[in-house]
Amino acid sequence: MLRRSSSERFGDYQANAAMALAKSVGRNPREVAAAIAERLDVAGVAGPPEVAGPGFLNLRLLPEYLSAAVGALAGDPRLGVGPAERAQTVVVDYSSPNVAKEMHVGHLRSTIIGDAIVRVLEHLGHRVVRQNHLGDWGTNFGMLIEHLDEVGAEAAAELSVRDLESFYQEAKRKFDSDPAFAERARLRVVALQGGDEDARRAWRLLIDLSTAYFSTVYGLLGVRLTDDDIAGESFYNAMLADVAEELESKGLAVVDEGALCVFPPGFTGRDGKPFPLMVRKSDGGFAYDATDLAALRYRVCELGADRVVYVVDARQAQHFALLFAAGEMAGWLGDGRRAEFVPFGTVLGPDGRPFKTRAGGTVKLIALLEEAVERADAVVREKNPELDAETRQEVARQVGVGAVKYADLSNDRLKDYVFDLDRMLAMDGNTAPYLQYAHARICSIFRKAAEVGAQAATSAVTVTAPAERALALHLLSFEGVVRSTADTLQPHRLCTYLFELAGAFTTFYEHCPVLRADTEEQRSSRLALCSLTARVLRQGLDLLGIEAPERM
Repeated sequence: MLRRSSSERFGDYQANAAMALAKSVGRNPREVAAAIAERLDVAGVAGPPEVAGPGFLNLRLLPEYLSAAVGALAGDPRLGVGPAERAQTVVVDYSSPNVAKEMHVGHLRSTIIGDAIVRVLEHLGHRVVRQNHLGDWGTNFGMLIEHLDEVGAEAAAELSVRDLESFYQEAKRKFDSDPAFAERARLRVVALQGGDEDARRAWRLLIDLSTAYFSTVYGLLGVRLTDDDIAGESFYNAMLADVAEELESKGLAVVDEGALCVFPPGFTGRDGKPFPLMVRKSDGGFAYDATDLAALRYRVCELGADRVVYVVDARQAQHFALLFAAGEMAGWLGDGRRAEFVPFGTVLGPDGRPFKTRAGGTVKLIALLEEAVERADAVVREKNPELDAETRQEVARQVGVGAVKYADLSNDRLKDYVFDLDRMLAMDGNTAPYLQYAHARICSIFRKAAEVGAQAATSAVTVTAPAERALALHLLSFEGVVRSTADTLQPHRLCTYLFELAGAFTTFYEHCPVLRADTEEQRSSRLALCSLTARVLRQGLDLLGIEAPERM
């Protein structure tokens, strides 16, 4: 009903309610708008409403109201973003790498989009349960355990996290080329699932190596996933039989060609036949669908989730639609409990195809981040050669990692995007370095202010100049953007807001002298606006999982 005006000539806010009301009351939209304007009481908040165009209502806040609102915001530790009216338990499923494989660029999106969603929801007071659904079970572990046994205990003890990918590839080559090895690997799967101690010990070694590696990547990325958040496929193994029994007892699962399947209505394959979720295979083993069903049931029934969020590649859309439909059929979802699929597109290379190495392999995530930090170091060195080596390295880490994360988050997550480090590290445009530099520049203003004894106003903020108004109005929009990001689970909305805030501050700084303001009162007021802008930038970046250095 009410939104910020697209242009200053349309006031500060614009309402289009009259357009929709006109149809229901059978009157001209401008007449309805005029009737609303005549009865609308905005005394003390805005000037008289103006009717514009085919029936828009334009509102312009009074200077004294705007000044008071910004002053109140400056004094609020939460910057106007109070907790949600009703706190929910929200389970967020994200990252989900595979054991014994290095994380690659394909894991980037799920990990950092999920982390941003977690941060925003937690900031609003929701109880967030992070779930890292590791690929730590299944037939692949037979070949990995058999290969581990063949390389010997001494070699196995020296295996490091960086060796996991080559170790996996060696095992896969043996499995594909040596029938005898493949048969022994299949027997290892049976032994593992049957609880054989040697098989379990080897499996545990692979898990421990992998989780140590994942922790290294998460630490460099600055995401909030820990070992306590891991609930891999193996976690649900003991629940699968109960899930199958429950679905059968409710008449939802039926045997089809020897397999136990659930057929949610409305889903068909290319042949026009009903498309199933396979709970149990014809050989008696459980399928991956059963694990996802068990996870959904556990998250709702055991963790008490009101909302279950899955941050997964867009290509899995049909699978999750089937899963959620089955969850509703089983009664796990509904009555205020809901599951949401949060899809994302593909990371592309310069050629517009999925991002690969020159040799055609997957791009290792940790190598990519290390390169970003190395390049950021050169950028920081050029921008501020006076920084000491230790500070420069820390800032380079913040800028390099932040650049990679922001480039991903600032795009609509549904869309593919091209991975371009040069563009990501640019100091202009919608990039993390641009926002980080805006924050660092404000910090430098306060260092200079301290030298002359100038301080920001603690309450009285005077908003008069057009650039001050534009900045103040944008600062007051922070709460709405954070709540919108939580509702839509679209971090790019927050990114766009921060980019526009940095632009509004730049305009303000160019047109409104701060330290050289005409009066002491004006200087204190403008320093307060600077301080508030820095706090919002810092808080907004933190909600995205990005640090805001004080020097660059």
